[in-house]
Amino acid sequence: MDTKTSTTIATAGLPRVAWGTGGHVTDTSGKTYIDGSGGPAVYSLGYSNIEVVDAIHDQMKRVMHGYRYTFTSDPMEELTALISEACGADLDSMVFVSGGSEAVESCLKLALQYHAARGERSRYKFISRHRSWHGNSLGALALSGFAERRAPYEHALPPISFLSPVNAYRPPSGVSPDMVAEICALELATEIERLGPEQVAAFIFEPVVGAAGGVVPAPPGYTARIREVCDHYGVLMIADEVMCGSGRCGTFRALEHDQVAPDIMPISKSLAGGYIPLGAAVYGHKVRDAITAAYGGPMTGHTFTGHTAACAAGVAVQRIIKRDRLLERVRSNSPRFFQLVRDSLDGVEAVGDIRGRGYFLGVELVADRATKVPFPAEKKLFLKVRERAFENGLICYPSGGNVDGFSGDTIILAPRYNSPDSELEEITDKLGMSVRQALSDVEP
Repeated sequence: MDTKTSTTIATAGLPRVAWGTGGHVTDTSGKTYIDGSGGPAVYSLGYSNIEVVDAIHDQMKRVMHGYRYTFTSDPMEELTALISEACGADLDSMVFVSGGSEAVESCLKLALQYHAARGERSRYKFISRHRSWHGNSLGALALSGFAERRAPYEHALPPISFLSPVNAYRPPSGVSPDMVAEICALELATEIERLGPEQVAAFIFEPVVGAAGGVVPAPPGYTARIREVCDHYGVLMIADEVMCGSGRCGTFRALEHDQVAPDIMPISKSLAGGYIPLGAAVYGHKVRDAITAAYGGPMTGHTFTGHTAACAAGVAVQRIIKRDRLLERVRSNSPRFFQLVRDSLDGVEAVGDIRGRGYFLGVELVADRATKVPFPAEKKLFLKVRERAFENGLICYPSGGNVDGFSGDTIILAPRYNSPDSELEEITDKLGMSVRQALSDVEP
């Protein structure tokens, strides 16, 4: 199959995007959509923000890219300072990359380099969780408990230890919702013991699970307990904030809500708001000092690490978010946003759970609210929601398989941080209509 044919199949039936502004995007037929999910939870400032566009244009006119082994740059240094300030704790070292998967890969390499620097090369194993998503590159995919996306590659993925999902709405069998945090933390300790602490490099998790779970925040107390477990065994904690971080939950770090800091943290998506692909592997002093002493610096990076124009985009986005106090807006307006969603779905018996933080919201649809039994996987309700929403001029982010890898239907909403109330109302009105229509499509 030639490249042209393959591309045609991959995009068959999709409209062709033409232009966008604010929270709306228009295709070449003239149809306009309200973007209720910021694409895949990326567009933190929406489309065509002129300040960001001008900043990129100005940088491109001066120089588009200074190769990382030849130059540093003002945008890279300024973005480093902005991220360091926003992160707090001691998370002030970073490697810039081109997206979330690269950021996760860099975090894995930093973890391995840290242990090698300390003379513990036996620590090479990673622990993750079922119903997680960490990226599309092979290393990140191996860490991801997302059956459908792993299936074609299972034979080639390195072995990873997977723990139970940490979900108070769907706790492990026999565990009460109020015990999920403690039991799941003990499960991590047990798995480290089983593998041998001297072999475990890091535990990676999403503070708020995105695509694989449908926006599932960690229950209270969980992250503090796993911080204790990781410290006890000398295992690094990697908090994957590619989707839930960079302000999406109302604080720059999603884990700030839990008053816990990781050792290493990948970020991307909302960092540069989709204007130019950008991500970063952020790490603290413990990791930095060990690596610097042994190697002089991190031995990870790519041709486009610290891409000058990409960093200029990140600086512009983060300056606007800081200047306009948009994280405060997300926090203060989040209860209204959640209530609008509840109101729009009022009376829909299939709504099992509405959850999330900030402007990161998930809806789980179930066949039976009392038992939480999901709809049969073959009905593909989540895709029906997507189709109906798109017909109605709403972009949302449905995902399937959150229950057992096959069954389970969720919808993610992630509007831009500067959405006016009128946009939130349009998103939620169209969501309610679309969900009802999709349910009519699948129910006998």
